[in-house]
Amino acid sequence: MSTRIAILGGGVMGGTLLSALLSAGHAPGDVVVGEKLAERAEELREQFGVTVTGNVEAVSGADVVLVVVKPQDVPSLLEEIAGAVPPDATVVSLAAGIRIATIEQALPGVAVVRAMPNTPALVGAGMFGISPGSTCTDDRLELVRELLATGGKVVVVDESGQDAVTAVSGSGPAYVFYLAEAMIAGGVEAGLDLETATTLATQTIVGAAKLLDESDEDAAELRRRVTSPNGTTHAAITTFDEQGVRDGLVAGVLAAARRSEELS
Repeated sequence: MSTRIAILGGGVMGGTLLSALLSAGHAPGDVVVGEKLAERAEELREQFGVTVTGNVEAVSGADVVLVVVKPQDVPSLLEEIAGAVPPDATVVSLAAGIRIATIEQALPGVAVVRAMPNTPALVGAGMFGISPGSTCTDDRLELVRELLATGGKVVVVDESGQDAVTAVSGSGPAYVFYLAEAMIAGGVEAGLDLETATTLATQTIVGAAKLLDESDEDAAELRRRVTSPNGTTHAAITTFDEQGVRDGLVAGVLAAARRSEELS
């Protein structure tokens, strides 16, 4: 039996999830998108061959409802669909900072899952942290995990850990891009042209991430293996430590977690 999926919000992340689901084998007829902008709605119809309609129509008969609108739009969306969401549906919120209790209060009795995605989902390498609500059963949580896994990896955490998930993986791609910027700038100052420095830094980060993902060793051990005593890497790491780079990064992650809590 197929799973009927409603995606509310056809923006970048909504389109990404739509593409991932269809690429994983879900039929276009099983996915409906709720999108209010006529131009974007037509783009989605033409590109993916799915039904794009209003939010109320989209959730009618849905098994899973993916809420992918901006956080500030969630309250009005919940009010709009409150009477239309099937009681046996599972609602998955990907809106940053929106707590499970807010959705459960607006949609009484409906199973809710909170999810934090990140932008690498755009290339099928996303990271999702998901948290079940008070009435979400294990089988429904597993269904959500399988659906989101079409766009990357999924971990299950208690909702109390969502601010940390936001700080590490939700905001995390920006930290890597920040590192890339610094590596490129250093390469240029050392004498490389911008294009060459960009290629070197980008592929180094891609390769290191792949090695970290596929290795049995942790990040600290992999770093040690590259760091020969008194070698070039040792000179760089020693300078990073002297400049407080590690402490600054840890402080930044903690600041992001605190800000996530404030915004919630």
